[in-house]
Amino acid sequence: MKSILPAAVFVLMMSVGMSLRHDKRLAAYRRLTWSAWLRLLLATFIVPPAIALLLPHIFPLTLPEMSGLFMVGVAPGAPLMTRNIAKKGFDMHLAAGYQLWGALLIPVMIPLVVFAAGRFYDRDIWIPPHVLLKEITQKQFLPLLLGMALAYLLPAISDKLQRPMTVIGNVVLTVAIVAFLFKMGPVALKALTPWLPVAALVLAVGSVLAIRYLLRADVVTDRTLAICNANRHVGLALLLSGQYLHAKAALPAVAAYAIVAPFVMGATSKWFHRGEKAEPVKA
Repeated sequence: MKSILPAAVFVLMMSVGMSLRHDKRLAAYRRLTWSAWLRLLLATFIVPPAIALLLPHIFPLTLPEMSGLFMVGVAPGAPLMTRNIAKKGFDMHLAAGYQLWGALLIPVMIPLVVFAAGRFYDRDIWIPPHVLLKEITQKQFLPLLLGMALAYLLPAISDKLQRPMTVIGNVVLTVAIVAFLFKMGPVALKALTPWLPVAALVLAVGSVLAIRYLLRADVVTDRTLAICNANRHVGLALLLSGQYLHAKAALPAVAAYAIVAPFVMGATSKWFHRGEKAEPVKA
């Protein structure tokens, strides 16, 4: 079981690497000013975990459930390139570049955010940066580089493999989460707070709105990154919850977000396109 999630992430990251084109990624980066990058940092690493910490004051969540949602909020950049990003009006290269940017900042931001949040509960929680660096190097950067190398050396084969690999990776990731929930058993699942899916929905919507109202970049950038920000890294959240928060019961909260997030991303995409259709046609 423990190897299923890393395998799914590895496949998905290879797929992301196959989609990266160096020149287009740099062009996407240049669209953002320094102030926009700072706002993006806040929207990506600060606002979602802050929302997660507020959720127990709104919904009657247990401590493990709050811990699971908090770790989801802390971990951005899931290896999930949704079909929404490939639609007209979205920038897939920006989405992949954003994921790479987020992965580079994970060893810096996650320890700081988790430590600061722990102090609110009189707990000293420190996640060593080198542990995160090793984690993302093995499970994100290595497959990413392999995917980029394959795209460079064998572009035709890469184009054909990218979509099937994305589908396979997402299916394996979903099966792994369902298997973990099944392993918990019905007794543990019955103890869950009924408000948990609603809280996960609020976190996903809040992640979208954080980009929408904080970033204020061009239309394509706002649309793309709003969806990407809701696409939190549930695999990393699950790993950190078990190792550093000692909250194995946080799995249902992570799973709830994994189920809710795709619906939020799909609805966000339709919302953006509906706004396009509603705009009057100029003569």
